[in-house]
Amino acid sequence: MRNHPMRMASWSARHPWRAIIGWFLFVILCLGAGIAVGSNEAQTEDFWVGEAGNAESMATQGGLQRKPLEHVMISARQGRPDASAVASAVRDLTARMGALPEVERVAAPVRSADGTAVRVTVTLKGPELEGKKNVVPLLAQTEKVAASHPDLVVEESGSPAISKGVNDQRGDDLALSERITLPVTLVILLLVFGSVVMAGVPLLLALSSIAATLGLSMLASHLLPDPGVGTNMILLIGLAVGVDYTLFYLKREREERTRADGRLSPEARVELAAATAGRAIVVSGLAVIVSTATLYLATDVIFSSLATGTILVVAVAVASSLTVLPALLVKFGHRTERRAAKKAARRARRGKPTVTKPAKPENGRVFAALLRPAQRHPAIALCVSVLIMLGVAAPALGMKLIDPGKDTFSRSIPAMQVYDRLTAKFPDLLVKHEVVTRSTPDRADEVKQALVELGRRAQADPLFAENTAPAVRTSADGRISVLELAVPYPAPSDRAITSLDHLRQEYLPATTGKLSGVETAVSGDVARGQDYVHDERSRLPLVLGALLLLTFVMTAVAFRSVMIALIGVVLNLLSAAAALGALVFVFQGSWAESLLGFDSLGAIASRVPLFLFVILFGLSMDYQVFVVSRIKEAMDNGMTAREAVVDGISRSAKVVTSAAMVMVTVFAAFVFLHLTEMKQMGFCLAVAVLLDAVVIRMVILPSVLLLLGERAWRPLRPSRRTRTTAPDPRPLQNVI
Repeated sequence: MRNHPMRMASWSARHPWRAIIGWFLFVILCLGAGIAVGSNEAQTEDFWVGEAGNAESMATQGGLQRKPLEHVMISARQGRPDASAVASAVRDLTARMGALPEVERVAAPVRSADGTAVRVTVTLKGPELEGKKNVVPLLAQTEKVAASHPDLVVEESGSPAISKGVNDQRGDDLALSERITLPVTLVILLLVFGSVVMAGVPLLLALSSIAATLGLSMLASHLLPDPGVGTNMILLIGLAVGVDYTLFYLKREREERTRADGRLSPEARVELAAATAGRAIVVSGLAVIVSTATLYLATDVIFSSLATGTILVVAVAVASSLTVLPALLVKFGHRTERRAAKKAARRARRGKPTVTKPAKPENGRVFAALLRPAQRHPAIALCVSVLIMLGVAAPALGMKLIDPGKDTFSRSIPAMQVYDRLTAKFPDLLVKHEVVTRSTPDRADEVKQALVELGRRAQADPLFAENTAPAVRTSADGRISVLELAVPYPAPSDRAITSLDHLRQEYLPATTGKLSGVETAVSGDVARGQDYVHDERSRLPLVLGALLLLTFVMTAVAFRSVMIALIGVVLNLLSAAAALGALVFVFQGSWAESLLGFDSLGAIASRVPLFLFVILFGLSMDYQVFVVSRIKEAMDNGMTAREAVVDGISRSAKVVTSAAMVMVTVFAAFVFLHLTEMKQMGFCLAVAVLLDAVVIRMVILPSVLLLLGERAWRPLRPSRRTRTTAPDPRPLQNVI
């Protein structure tokens, strides 16, 4: 690992045009191959979890699986609608929908309890998840019916229409985040480098890495199905780490240029930068990849997709930093030297001496002020900063989890606005519990009687809808039976969850549970969410245990110090816990709703904490690796532990903080999105990176290392080298 980054940089430096053209051919090849092959989208069965998943599996065996449904509601603009006008609109709608190839059947109209609205339910062909692809013609026909009957309000909603609306909104949100992120990132890079060309390099490489990863992710979806969320994470993480890795490399190359003072060629400077920053980039990238890979242990299609996208984009970003970036730096370096030579020649002809600008200090007053408490009073700085971080983390102890369904989507989606009006008139559409049984065909009548009894008991429970008669459907072979029970409360509500508990714990044991040899399971909107959250919690110890172990081992091997590895794990835990505490404080309550533009769920989306914990661990390792690498390098070059800590953190402070600002900008842009789940992710990531870069790396880490001194660096085994030496520049003929 110590030599490979330098060898790759050396080759790229010697053959810059080959490296540059090869990289962009690689990007085009990846993207083209992905587009040609296409994505393999996740199917309904890929989301099956727990008892609800078992119930849906049984229902599918009998051909009784859930179908995509659309509901068209017809009402008057005011008061009760004219009966003849409604009948005419129903006939028109039924004829139009029935003629569509996407429609399986159109149900008879149903009148609302107050008589002010009529509902027509349309069943689409194909699996449940394909409804969002086929719903467009239905929405078009509904608009035509509305135009033909201007005195009536004709509007449509349903899971397919809502899913399509969410996808459209997600696309608009991503475009908005790009419009916010790219200009701000460019401004930050301009402030760091003072050059438009050099500021554009990190963005160029990050965007090209994202493009290549999008193609690779399409290919990877044929091994692990794509549930449609991977692209968001590729854009989010790709821009962040792509800019970060390039920034660290560029900063080190600039240091070598300043140190050489014109005595080394661009090729030599690139090789020297690769010997230090290149290795740190590789270790950091591997840390993120290893951390993220633990998400596969959750055996969840969404987590697997997020892990795949993150791993691919980090790997590609590392590759770009070690191949095309050195080549670009060599080309820019030669161009800069030619311009400088021409400028010097012009000044010489005019008889003016060449003026050498003094080198700028590594860090300004702000960074010196941040480091001062740790330098002067490390024990006090450590105690105060840790107490502050623990205080920020405290709200995480009261975290509540919820599986966000359609009831939690943004009301700016037209289909959600119709959904609210529809369920207000027909509350039985809010939630359906599906009781599924499997037995032998000869027991079909017995099972049906037990299900009817179960439905009768549920009808007497105020938690279930009273005016809907439960109906039992039985498969053609008599083995599978399904009973649907309506609940007039939203899926995330306590009453809907309690109704599921009553069903599973009381009514099933008293009815179908008494039938020996009959398998019974419950699915539905509430059961899916509750079983999903329970499944995540059950796998949490395995994922976190593997995360902590792998991170510890990797850091110990990279720096040959058990203490450094232990410090890294503890600080990463502290950083992640503080970010989750801030997330709970802001999003679990309602005080920040108007400030950040969201409707509080009273809980945190169930996928957010586990995913964020893993990703935050990986991103924290980024800064841990870069900062500790500088300290270790200073010690290998003869400094004492205390001198090395101050020197290493001082030298890395500006670039780490600049990189953090880029990450914060990228992540904070997601707070402006509509989806609450994405808002939560963006907010938590932004807070975590900010706390990690400022509090952890500038106060807590130096305080700990200064207090421990040489004890922090005791190796696992004696190092073969006691001093880091620069690579021999002579093979490149780089001495000028």
